[in-house]
Amino acid sequence: MQPTTLFYILISILIISFIIDKVLDYLNAKRFDDTIPVELADVYEETAYKKSQAYKKTNSKFSNLTSTFSFALTLLFFIFEGFSYVDNFARSFTDNNILVALIFFGVIMLGSDILTTPFSYYQTFVIEEKFGFNKSSKKTFWLDKLKGWLMTIIIGGLILSIIIWFYQQTKENFWLYTWLLVAVFSLFMNMFYAKLIVPIFNKQTPLENGELKTAIEKYAEKVGFKLDNIFVIDGSKRSTKANAYFSGFGSQKRITLFDTLINDLETDEIVAVLAHEVGHYKKKHIIFNLVTSILITGFTLYLLSLFINYPIFSEALSVTKPSFHIGLIAFGILYSPISEITNLIMNFISRKFEYQADDFAKKTYAAKPLISSLKKLSKNSLSNLTPHPAYVFMHYSHPTLLERVLNLNNKS
Repeated sequence: MQPTTLFYILISILIISFIIDKVLDYLNAKRFDDTIPVELADVYEETAYKKSQAYKKTNSKFSNLTSTFSFALTLLFFIFEGFSYVDNFARSFTDNNILVALIFFGVIMLGSDILTTPFSYYQTFVIEEKFGFNKSSKKTFWLDKLKGWLMTIIIGGLILSIIIWFYQQTKENFWLYTWLLVAVFSLFMNMFYAKLIVPIFNKQTPLENGELKTAIEKYAEKVGFKLDNIFVIDGSKRSTKANAYFSGFGSQKRITLFDTLINDLETDEIVAVLAHEVGHYKKKHIIFNLVTSILITGFTLYLLSLFINYPIFSEALSVTKPSFHIGLIAFGILYSPISEITNLIMNFISRKFEYQADDFAKKTYAAKPLISSLKKLSKNSLSNLTPHPAYVFMHYSHPTLLERVLNLNNKS
């Protein structure tokens, strides 16, 4: 295969992926004004529904603008040999391959962030502000940016450096060592993310004694779920949208509630949401997802090891000196169709897991408070109640609200 042929294959993948996304977005947007199903008629009052429609349409238009901008920018970068320019720039400072790669990705990420930050700023302080969601200050916005960059530089830079070092030392066997590194890192982050990373961005406090904590502990005892760590996170610092999540294993497992969730839901509804999360733990969904993710990573790294040495990867991007970081860019695009397939499979499994967790909550607690909590959360986030089936199939990791309500109302 000639480098030019590979270049056109890479461009074709980018274009086809963009077109598919735009078609799905169009189909989804066509259903924004559909009549709400009878089972969800109590979610929105007329005024709130009109507001949700306006929110969906505003976000859809803005998403189309930002994605088209990013796509055009990417195409121009390819066509005008941007990777070659950045690679030459990095090599003007050093001949060390690890440092060249760090500078290369640093420049690309910094440039991308500078160009896309205005869109992020507009999303937060214009769109989210207009619809009453934003609670973030400009200081918090920029501090989050700074913290995110520092973490990317420190953690991302360290991992990339180790991977390239593995490649230099072991060549085609580098994928085995990298796989082990990623597996250990994934396990570590799953165990300690809430303790080490979350506090950088949010304040977490133990749930105070009272009706809610007593109800949660009573439920946990009923289902044999040892739970010593229940925390409240200041989600209202950035948004009015609510959430709850489970993290960690063994003695490190904890449940984290957004303060907005506590404000929006009644005690029995919060316990029902937690019963759903406990269902994921009891059904071993978390372990399945972690193991599957590690296996997919191993498969991806193995494929990468087969192609990373081919000079054609660098030549296709107009880079004269073959290098790991350029090969990584080309491989990432070539692999994206496979990645889409694995994502579809994982989303399908995830939707099945959500049904199982709902069923667990229904069996061990009650369906009614879980249904009412799901409806309230959808209403408060102005969720789309009539998404297109094709969009759901491609993008949703959870069943739609209608599907979950029908499942929970099922008497069997």
